[in-house]
Amino acid sequence: MKMKNSDFTTTILVDKSPEEAYDAINDVRGWWSGDIEGVTDKLNEVFTYRYKNFHFTKHKITELVPGKKVVWLILESYLSFVEDKKEWDGTQIVFDISEKDGKTTVRFTHKGLVPRYECFDACSNAWTDYVQNSLKHLIETGKGKPNKKEKKEKAVEK
Repeated sequence: MKMKNSDFTTTILVDKSPEEAYDAINDVRGWWSGDIEGVTDKLNEVFTYRYKNFHFTKHKITELVPGKKVVWLILESYLSFVEDKKEWDGTQIVFDISEKDGKTTVRFTHKGLVPRYECFDACSNAWTDYVQNSLKHLIETGKGKPNKKEKKEKAVEK
């Protein structure tokens, strides 16, 4: 079976309501590691994500439909580990939420993150971990599994 598009997608199934999934998705700090600045749960707000000097993104929340959908447009990006540092500019993060037989499905799609991008393998692996493990755990238990915060290292003179 040929996929009609090659945007990265991963899906989770949880025993919680669509509203609980929606609330957890919007609690970005609860499941995504890194420094997040700004409001993450209001339409048209902009927030930034930074992980050390490796990854920076600026997201605009372009769609919020309670219990159904969350969409972020990536306005700016910087990925230090790939040749095209702005590979994510203009891509979208989409969370589609649906309910069937008392269970909730969350389909995560990074529209524009495609196999021809240098970042595809590393980035899709990271997204899979955050969605399948951290976000799923946050929805199910109220506690996500973002990476542990690293202590700021003090400069040591030698």
